[in-house]
Amino acid sequence: MDLRIFTEPQQGASYDDLVAIAKHAEELGFGGFFRSDHYVAMGDGSGLPGPSDAWITLAGIARETRSIRLGTLVTSATFRLPGVLAIEVANVDAMSAGRVELGLGAGWFDREHAAYGIPFPPLRERFDRLEEQLEIVTGLWSAAGEFSYDGTHYQLSDSPALPKPAQDNGFRGGVPVIVGGHGKKRTPLLAARFADEFNMAFSSIEDTRAQFQRVRDVAESVGRPADSLTYSAAQVVCVGGSEAELDRRAAAIGREKGELRESGVAGTPAEAIDRLGALADAGVERVYLQVLDLQDLEHLELIAAEVMPHTR
Repeated sequence: MDLRIFTEPQQGASYDDLVAIAKHAEELGFGGFFRSDHYVAMGDGSGLPGPSDAWITLAGIARETRSIRLGTLVTSATFRLPGVLAIEVANVDAMSAGRVELGLGAGWFDREHAAYGIPFPPLRERFDRLEEQLEIVTGLWSAAGEFSYDGTHYQLSDSPALPKPAQDNGFRGGVPVIVGGHGKKRTPLLAARFADEFNMAFSSIEDTRAQFQRVRDVAESVGRPADSLTYSAAQVVCVGGSEAELDRRAAAIGREKGELRESGVAGTPAEAIDRLGALADAGVERVYLQVLDLQDLEHLELIAAEVMPHTR
């Protein structure tokens, strides 16, 4: 099982904080450093020092690291035009020597759109836009020559379809694409058509297993081997070497340790290993560990020393 670190910088993190945790995660052997793509803090937090743009910070981190995979869970299709997004991601891929992955979703957090003047259409239109963006981004990367597109929401005419990403590891060429979500019909179809990886975030073991099966069934129905996708989960992580340490870490992120044990990779190292084993039994091949206290680098060290060796 591949363990990756997943951060939520909108809750309060500077660029230097993100560089520090990305470099430490790389040194400890985690497979990836990912970040959310949000502009407003959730809950009661102030969000200080303020939001950072996902792809700008990943560009910087790409030059500060050497081997760890980098990406978003997930970029919102409402935030950027698809042609521009394809250029941005390809640029960061080149800056990282081919280590980038693109998580792309429909967008859901209406408050951040209102706060920064970003249009927030109804859900159906957001999914329509997501589908067109997936077609355009993957089309631009895989096109052998010029690329044109005539959609309802986006039109491209004689694009040079440049630059190409540094890597060509994606299902349709270019950067690997991650699609995720709980939708029972449209989400599995988008994953089967465009994604290299399907992700279930913050879900129960039962719901994760059921959604994976939907994706597998749809992939086979459109003529794609179900095993050609990677199946992943995102789970909050809170591990302590003692109950006192666990109490401290839970309090630092404003959560109850009992709730964390029920819903995430939490508790003692042995409990975290058991949870990861249950996720593996449900078909999870990769786990994004949501780290909410970005100052607690010792937390990563504990997971790397006491948990990670049991997942390999």
